[in-house]
Amino acid sequence: MKDKLVTPGYCFILAANFLLFFAFYLILPVLPFYLTEVFHTESGAVGLILSAYTVAALCIRPFCGFLLDTFSRKPLYLVAYFIFTGIFVGYMLAGVLTIFIMFRVVHGLAFGMVTVAGNTIVIDITPSSRRGEAIGYYGLMNNMAMSFGPMVGLFMHDYYSFQTIFMCSLISGTIGFIMACLVKTPKKEPVPREPISLDRFILLKGIPAGASLLLLSIPYGMTTTYVAMYAKEIGISLSSGLFFTCMAVGMAVSRMFSGRQVDKGRITELIKWGMYLVCICYFLLAACGTLIGYNLMLTTVLFFLIALLLGVGFGTMFPAFNSLFVNLAPHNKRGTATSTYLTSWDLGIGIGLTAGGYLAQYTSFDMTYLFGACLTVVSAVLFSMKVAPHFHKYKLR
Repeated sequence: MKDKLVTPGYCFILAANFLLFFAFYLILPVLPFYLTEVFHTESGAVGLILSAYTVAALCIRPFCGFLLDTFSRKPLYLVAYFIFTGIFVGYMLAGVLTIFIMFRVVHGLAFGMVTVAGNTIVIDITPSSRRGEAIGYYGLMNNMAMSFGPMVGLFMHDYYSFQTIFMCSLISGTIGFIMACLVKTPKKEPVPREPISLDRFILLKGIPAGASLLLLSIPYGMTTTYVAMYAKEIGISLSSGLFFTCMAVGMAVSRMFSGRQVDKGRITELIKWGMYLVCICYFLLAACGTLIGYNLMLTTVLFFLIALLLGVGFGTMFPAFNSLFVNLAPHNKRGTATSTYLTSWDLGIGIGLTAGGYLAQYTSFDMTYLFGACLTVVSAVLFSMKVAPHFHKYKLR
């Protein structure tokens, strides 16, 4: 008989995660307009200001794992969730750009902590035999929020004030916080305090996997940031928002089956399969700039098919990579394992965001994506030759 996955606590944390990310994605496409229309910020400075959020989240991530493994996890999760939600009030009251930037940094710190804590608590409250499935559905909430949040936010921007949009994010976050409070977590057994060392902040056995994941997330960062500009440059007239919708659908579908395969022990096989698919997709994406000269309609169809398949590839790998890191760590270092996983991913996205802009400026977007495709090949080779054997040798469960 299979261990029970759907419990009240699991349902509450799924709802809390969806509402957290919905609040996040609701304002994400609106903030550039807010900065330019309210604070009259120059377009060049907008990206720099908004990136403060990502930098802050990255800075706190390594310490999150240590805190979550040392202290009780739920209080840390709730404090971070409360601060994350409360910052929306700050956005409504910020009358000066400097204060807005300060709120943005604090928001990033809270986001860094709440995402690591949430991922770790999911692992704590679900049976180990269905951990991959649990992580898969938990991540599906992010994808659902990514599908609806930006679309609703841009729609509201056309008809409502920024204050109303921030208020909606505040309401979403508040309901999510209530859901988070209802999650019952197992009592954390006291563990002997270990001396402060590097492996309390980074899962050292996860470094090879982290390097492979980082290389994979660089082109992902390029995609999320510049794919709309690429579409415009090569002449695809359909809304690039559809690209993200197709990507989210692909992720949602793949997460439904990939988690179960993870629980059957096919972690490295799933990651390899996802990597091969993503490699092909990025080479095809780079080729779209050339192919569109031959047939506009077929290239447009291919462009959105690539989005769907990228979603399938990444959606397949996410639960598997998360489980890989967790399976390399003892139970008292689950937070550190999750933190290392998320830090590797976010660092790559940050590099992709920066490097993609420079590469596109000096070459072109199709050359930028060709470079990204080459990085996925390096990642796949590294994973097959180093990471997979390392995992099978050192995994604890």
